Amino acid sequence: MAVVTRFIEKKTAGFTDIHDLTPEVAELVRDSGINDGIVTVFVPGSTGGITTIEYEPGLKRDLPEALDKIAPMNKTYHHDATWGDGNGFAHVRAAFIGPSLTVPFSDGRLHLGTWQQIVLLDFDNRSRHRRIVVQIMGE
Repeated sequence: MAVVTRFIEKKTAGFTDIHDLTPEVAELVRDSGINDGIVTVFVPGSTGGITTIEYEPGLKRDLPEALDKIAPMNKTYHHDATWGDGNGFAHVRAAFIGPSLTVPFSDGRLHLGTWQQIVLLDFDNRSRHRRIVVQIMGE
């Protein structure tokens, strides 16, 4: 089994900033030389997440609004008392979404649904530079 590790660099705005990673991930899989396997997309850090959505204007508004009900920004978090950085909500949101996603592929093509895109969510309370790890495994 072959393993290829690549990276995607993104400048983010924070506050549930959403970026479609699908084109970059698909290109990395195609260029990897691996025809069949799985690709894992992982964001290091505890205030970012990786998931899938239909990347369209409505859901780009709906998802942050739903997360604001689960972990509102205007609430005091124990984390904020510990570190004083005011991003407790970002850590809670990231814990719900999770830092990674694994997608199978064959013939060099991702097995995603028609309206399913791989997205990075940056929940922090400031802009960030994110280096997403893309690890491709297979034959």
